[in-house]
Amino acid sequence: MAEQTTNTFREDLPKLYGDWGVDSEIGKLRSVLMRRPGKEIENITREDSERLAFVMTDGDDYDPELVRKQHDEVARIYRENGVQVNYVEEMDESCPNAMFCRDLVLGTPEGVIMARPGIAVRVPEVKYAAQAAAKLGVPIIKTVNGSGTFDGACVFWIDRETVIFGTGTRCNQSGYDQVSEELYNMGVKNIYKLSIPRRLKHLDGMLSIADHDVALAFSRSTPEIVYEALEKRGFRVLEIPTLEERDNLAANLVALEPGKVLMPAGNPLTKKLLTEAGVECIEVDISEIKKGGGALHCITAFLKRDPVPVYPVKE
Repeated sequence: MAEQTTNTFREDLPKLYGDWGVDSEIGKLRSVLMRRPGKEIENITREDSERLAFVMTDGDDYDPELVRKQHDEVARIYRENGVQVNYVEEMDESCPNAMFCRDLVLGTPEGVIMARPGIAVRVPEVKYAAQAAAKLGVPIIKTVNGSGTFDGACVFWIDRETVIFGTGTRCNQSGYDQVSEELYNMGVKNIYKLSIPRRLKHLDGMLSIADHDVALAFSRSTPEIVYEALEKRGFRVLEIPTLEERDNLAANLVALEPGKVLMPAGNPLTKKLLTEAGVECIEVDISEIKKGGGALHCITAFLKRDPVPVYPVKE
């Protein structure tokens, strides 16, 4: 009789699929999935509300070439810091929100979970993101289905055993149940569930982690359960000092490695806080991208980060 499988999926992953996996927001970033905006963002105006998952902000209509130029600059900085940048090459031209890949793909320790957006116009995007992930050899361990809705940016990793999980307009109870089941299957022990304020939609509008002991939050939006989860694990939670910098998406940054972040330009007070806490900050102008309602964390789906230790809990 053939020998039965005794390995876990995680143990088989490197040999069968490659070196993928995400269990934090700060482990050294190795590989990402992005969508360089194509024809889908051309001829988008402020009056196209039925086609958009956002209310276009900051003045004039999209300048497609400037969006692409800024997107290319982000990708250049990633590569300069040793990150493999992979692209979703194909896309339905009726999907102007597709550059916000984090909403489509949740990286986990065992591969990716594909979302099912709560906004109808975004649903077709997932097919193309899934095709790109599969082409790379990244295992797709779950696609949210049935009546479930879920955006990848509704989950935030603290460490291998702990996540913050937000529900709201972009994630319903079915989506939460489906994704939570998979997270528990792969060893997550602590899920801090909260309701995301309607105006913010995703966790990265109010929260980020910058180092092993440094987090960033906007206190008027961030519930106590988040402070509890982080402070019990030894984090200092710095508070974004103004509503203006919160609205300028100061929290929507990407850690390149522990203590080094890429952040949206134009948030000097938040940058000062992070720098004084020992975090190296690289700024990038994404003013045109931000018209779409998202920033750096939104346009970046994480496929591979180096593991971080499980943080001891202080009672």
